[in-house]
Amino acid sequence: MDKISPVNGSALSGLSIVETTRHARGARRPARWWPALSGRLAAAFVTAFTAAVLVRYGVSGTDMALFAIYVVLGLALPGVLVIRALYRAPRTAAEEIALGLAFGYAVEILVYIGARAVGMPLLVVAWPLTTYALFLAVPSLRRHWRAGSRPATPLWWSWALALVIALLTGCSALKFFGTHPITWPGLGASAPDMPFHLALIGELKHHVPPSVPMVVGEPLAYHWFVYAHLAAASWLSGVEPLVLLYRLGMLPMLAAFVVLAGMTGRRVTGSWIGGAVALVGTIFVGAPSLYLGTNGVFTWGGVPDTAYISPTQTLGALLFAPLVLILVDLLERRGRDTGTWLLAGLFLVVLTGAKATYLPLLGAGLLLVAAVDVMRRRRPATPVLILLGMTVACVFFAQFVLFGRERQGLVTDPLSFTRGTWSKLTGLTTPSPGSTLAITLVYLLCWAVTWSGILGLLSRPKLLMRPRVSLMLGMGAAGLGAVLLLGHPGQSQLFFFWGAYPYLAAVAAYGILMLLRRARVSPKAVVCSTVAGLVAAYLIPLLCGVKIPLGSGQADGILYRPYLTLVALTVLAGLLLAFLKGRAHACALVLVAFAAIGLPAYWHARVLSAIDNVTGEDPNPVVRPVENRVIPQGTLAAGRWLRDHSEPDDLVATNTHCRLGYENPCDTRYPWVAALSERHVLVEGWAYTATNLSHWRPGLLPEGLPFWDTELIKLNDTAFESPSRTAMWQLRERYGVRWLFVDELRANPSPRIGDFAQFQFRSGDYAVYRLTDGSI
Repeated sequence: MDKISPVNGSALSGLSIVETTRHARGARRPARWWPALSGRLAAAFVTAFTAAVLVRYGVSGTDMALFAIYVVLGLALPGVLVIRALYRAPRTAAEEIALGLAFGYAVEILVYIGARAVGMPLLVVAWPLTTYALFLAVPSLRRHWRAGSRPATPLWWSWALALVIALLTGCSALKFFGTHPITWPGLGASAPDMPFHLALIGELKHHVPPSVPMVVGEPLAYHWFVYAHLAAASWLSGVEPLVLLYRLGMLPMLAAFVVLAGMTGRRVTGSWIGGAVALVGTIFVGAPSLYLGTNGVFTWGGVPDTAYISPTQTLGALLFAPLVLILVDLLERRGRDTGTWLLAGLFLVVLTGAKATYLPLLGAGLLLVAAVDVMRRRRPATPVLILLGMTVACVFFAQFVLFGRERQGLVTDPLSFTRGTWSKLTGLTTPSPGSTLAITLVYLLCWAVTWSGILGLLSRPKLLMRPRVSLMLGMGAAGLGAVLLLGHPGQSQLFFFWGAYPYLAAVAAYGILMLLRRARVSPKAVVCSTVAGLVAAYLIPLLCGVKIPLGSGQADGILYRPYLTLVALTVLAGLLLAFLKGRAHACALVLVAFAAIGLPAYWHARVLSAIDNVTGEDPNPVVRPVENRVIPQGTLAAGRWLRDHSEPDDLVATNTHCRLGYENPCDTRYPWVAALSERHVLVEGWAYTATNLSHWRPGLLPEGLPFWDTELIKLNDTAFESPSRTAMWQLRERYGVRWLFVDELRANPSPRIGDFAQFQFRSGDYAVYRLTDGSI
């Protein structure tokens, strides 16, 4: 691993002074107990802060305690024991816990799938209990109960991790917890994907293999392993799936991901400072949107944005991070360590069902590593070929077994994302080819600014040949290529690029540190350049005054004004610095300024978006407010009653198909009955099904497509609007319906339903009926 040595007068000497002074002659070393105590204090701080946030947003102390016990004893501790036995790379205590937690998630998911498939979901507890028994009974394993030697760490490292985790928790509170209550009716105004996620947790609590619970008989062609984990967590801890999804479940994943992102940066750069820079870049830096107004079009998609809205991405990011670290070890050490290979295989297999979008990224990275090997040695190294074969096998398994060859709306549609971006910026619909090309160049310029630090590696071209660098560059190129070449109705092609963020951030940090070292830039100059980038992120939008969406009559050419200004200022600053300080110095300072632009631009977009959400000016808010009088009352109570008084295999029919507040035209993203009752529904909302997405074409809205089985939807709705003995008999005998879940406010059901079904329960605007032989 390349450790960048300090150079007298170099920027790196100033940047990593905490690291270098540790070894300086005559320097006083801190007592051995102080780093450990500092780490414990940092952990205590972030734990207390997280607990305070959760209490503020409605989580009981009992739920927090039960969930914490489950995470520690059911996931982290057994995972740490196995990591100590199988993975010999040096690591800090926080890194070991993060690796152990990721391993715990992976094994738990596989064990739970088997346990649930045989009808004994609580059997998942066998995994931690068996681990404890083995590590107590086998003499050679007992030593792993004690921590081994740890690498020396700067005193600030633990606090840096703790502060980032606390900041992410605060972002979750402001961005998600505050807009997503866990009580009704506020719960009904959730982002449309949230009840879908909740419904799938209920499905995995009761059925493996799973199917879509909102439409009977529809296969689940989706990444569903995260729902298996949350189902297992609910069984073992007793915490409601709603609380796990909306509050608790993502927090350990985010904390472990933060630690592993920092670990990746440190491993790539060989520097603690580099690890910190990579971590900040991963979590908080976005492509700079230099517009006024709600300008998150370019910057949306960082970890704070997707953590709760996409739990599949959160778990996938966590499982992919240790896999990349392990692969770097295998590729660079040409490792033959059986334990390391076992870990790589496990994470790769679980990633297949957790978030398969990472597999093409990994394949692209490995192909670039192989190509570099061919250039250097005329043949790829054996570990590269083995890993490529494993990755290809997992891709085929995912596509042909887990997903049944379904594309889930993903199509080849070059530049569809940038066309959509142009439409959002201008408020118009169809860009010309020239406008599409121009906004694509702007988009590429934005990301070139954000990841410009990678250019610093050109100061030492041999670094580009190293497997860890080529692996991550290949993944980043594949992610960007997917965004530009593919299309999806929900812009899900962006997940490919978001998955590559941590690894592009790591190599960008590596490039910046290498260039600063080579140019011997002073710390004062680095600070000044950083401040210049921060100022430019605010000054350019104010000077150019381009507010989006554009007003009527404004030419779309003004969209490019801020970025032309950025290019002009960069050229002028670069020429001036090159004249005054030299070319290497100028390049280093410009790259530092570029790297700094992405941070305020990201938060500027977040703040404006939050303000516009509150004032109602945001045309594309994450959660569109719905007045309480529009949301039917009693939905949660009725769903819970049905869950408590029915069997998991009972089938429910409902008269509601449209998202709350979006009835005309009907937005079919409505899975609340399945989500709250944990039961299969004959036909509820069908927007998320593979069959519906197979009918989607660019230019259409998948949530606006009609149901494909006209006979079934007609029978379903007739039973509520014009009930008869014949209709009820067909529901029960032909389809197996046992319950009717009736929305009495929005769907105007017939008052004669009770003549053909037994009334069971009413809460607010909902009534529950039972279909029995005697009732029909």
